[in-house]
Amino acid sequence: MILPVRAAAANALAKVIHQGKSLGQALPQAAEQVDSANIALLSELCYGTCRWYFSLRSISSILLDKPLREQDTDIEALILLGLYQLRSLNIPAHAALSETVNACGALEKPWAKKLLNALLRRYQREAESIEAQLASSDVPATAHPKWMIKQWQRDWPEQWRELSNANNQRPPMTLRVNQQQTDRSKYLEQSRKAGHEANPCEHSPSGITLASPCDATALPDFAQGAISVQDEAAQLAATLLPLSPQRRVLDACAAPGGKSCHLLEKQPSLDLTCLEVDAVRAQRIEQNLERLKLSAKLVIGDGTQPQQWWDQTPFDGILLDAPCSGTGVIRRHPDIKLLRRREDIAQLVELQQQILQALWPLLKPGGFLLYATCSVMKAENSDQVGHFLNQQEDAVEIPITANWGQADSHGRQLFPQPGGHDGFYYALLKKKELAS
Repeated sequence: MILPVRAAAANALAKVIHQGKSLGQALPQAAEQVDSANIALLSELCYGTCRWYFSLRSISSILLDKPLREQDTDIEALILLGLYQLRSLNIPAHAALSETVNACGALEKPWAKKLLNALLRRYQREAESIEAQLASSDVPATAHPKWMIKQWQRDWPEQWRELSNANNQRPPMTLRVNQQQTDRSKYLEQSRKAGHEANPCEHSPSGITLASPCDATALPDFAQGAISVQDEAAQLAATLLPLSPQRRVLDACAAPGGKSCHLLEKQPSLDLTCLEVDAVRAQRIEQNLERLKLSAKLVIGDGTQPQQWWDQTPFDGILLDAPCSGTGVIRRHPDIKLLRRREDIAQLVELQQQILQALWPLLKPGGFLLYATCSVMKAENSDQVGHFLNQQEDAVEIPITANWGQADSHGRQLFPQPGGHDGFYYALLKKKELAS
């Protein structure tokens, strides 16, 4: 059954807010319920409402005389996405209001039309005073959960406000040029001739950022493997891990394969093993390797259990892009704000420790391990690496000297930049040579 786009969006958002589903899980089902012409609007409503959820929820609580019933989570979501349209979108207010109110009928809750109409119209009348109230508290003012703000205030007292502001920006679309096929300047010119304005990234020698996001398959020579979609911060991994021809390298936690492919683009003769615990996600690695005409060994296995898949031949290098909170990529995945919990961090830190300790014996003496996350939490990053170095006598840190991010007690932290790269963390470790 085809639903109005706002009704479908409300159903999807209710699953995120109250059932703990990610947008990646909730949106595909919702997309099947709307006309294909409305897919982009569906995505905008869901992503935008999640991005500003903690502000919108505060506004809703001001407008509502009493909380809605538990069975009316779809109406709650409809209120939030109605407010999002009035606050943030260029849709004419009268159209946004009427279409949102009418969605109550498609949700089989016609009683809610009067309520929704009154709330949204009241917001229109009192927007200035209501918005002023939001500024008095960090949660609605920054549109982030309280626990996350508190942690950033401890970790990054000087940067936390810029960090939260950057998280609320729309992310750019960044590409990695396959230097086995072309170079960046040539592809920039090719892209511009095709009508896609783009600029070189500041820090990644292979990166370009599009002025406007588009369907990647419409870009010149995408199918032939000339470019891949990858954030600039993630592209730095292949520049940090020392690579030599025919060396044996492990990309642990490899899906969807962007970093694996970049390593091979830089050094095609690598003996590369891509490790991924999730068989479904591993299919993405295969697809990317095939499109880019690259070759690697794909292993479905758990990084904490190398005895189940390792062939006992040591690696010259290991890239560990560890499972993490994703707090550096919130602007791309704003549902992280709703889904991530404070207690998740300790669990992730424990998992990261287990993987680090399990993979370290697989590294040759003199070999390098590049530890990476897309987190901005010190517990997952500099604190994690410091703990590992204290525990592992044969591990030494190689300082990363760069003109990006900032040095921490261990490793280097990047913060998300408006119009630029995501938040990311890197630390380079070396296994000490055997004493002669």
